[in-house]
Amino acid sequence: MSQTHQQPANGTSRVSLYEEVTDRIVRELEQGCVPWVRPWQSSGVSLGLPRSAATRKFYSGINVLILWDAVIKRGFSSQEWLTFRQALSLGGHVRKGEHGTAICYADRFIPKKEQERAREQGDAPNAVPFLKRFVVFNVEQCDGLPAHIVATPKPVAPSELSPEAEALIAATGARFVEGGGEAFYHRGEDFIRLPYRETFLSPADYYCTALHELGHWTAHPSRLNRDLQHRFGSSAYAREELIAELTSAFLCAHLNIVPQVRHADYLGHWLQILKEDSRAIFHATSQASKATDFILAFQQSREAEIPTAEAAE
Repeated sequence: MSQTHQQPANGTSRVSLYEEVTDRIVRELEQGCVPWVRPWQSSGVSLGLPRSAATRKFYSGINVLILWDAVIKRGFSSQEWLTFRQALSLGGHVRKGEHGTAICYADRFIPKKEQERAREQGDAPNAVPFLKRFVVFNVEQCDGLPAHIVATPKPVAPSELSPEAEALIAATGARFVEGGGEAFYHRGEDFIRLPYRETFLSPADYYCTALHELGHWTAHPSRLNRDLQHRFGSSAYAREELIAELTSAFLCAHLNIVPQVRHADYLGHWLQILKEDSRAIFHATSQASKATDFILAFQQSREAEIPTAEAAE
């Protein structure tokens, strides 16, 4: 849906919004294009997670895929976005004739009748989920914004050792065991097995694999507590693989590493899941964002422990 101003579509059916986004992703998967692994280097688009240029907060969940799709297809080099009103509040404006990108906002609310019922019966009220859309614009569609908001983004980093990725992986404290020909997370003993580093095709390949397994690692009961007791090849197993794939892609983008498809053999399973359940990709991206935030928090905690120059004095 193209619009030239912010417009929450409260009248839009929640079901149709789920289906609209899912159908778009299914079409791309059927064409062999994995939405979370884009041709970043050939497109000239800067890597990174999309975020609000006004609040500096990163978008999460399904909105990451929606906005990545927009920057690739429309040729934006920036991952910074604003609503129509946010552009005005920053002293700029959306250029006339520009079309925004519709993204999703999900939350819960308690209807008045449910509040009354809960009071009368002494129960906890049941919240009702809702999903609506609103429109954002890339900063490249705006004029008059402060210089720091429209600064030229960093180019894609070459496939070489990444100090940031090394620091993040170490900060998690996850137990890695090297050796063997397969990469996997062992839930029972809570460790990650990776082949020897030198056997990977490139440092980027190693990081994508390590971050994929860290995605599974977050599912442990002591962490985000996702169910990992699924039969290999089952639908539930494929759903967890999708969460780990997305977690790796989100973390790679954050670290300026080109994402890769780790388990393309599940493409058929993912297509079947998405066709059967229009909410599946929303759930998977939501869980992947939670896993991404969980992992990134380790590095933030580590950085907070490092004394500043002023503290050292």
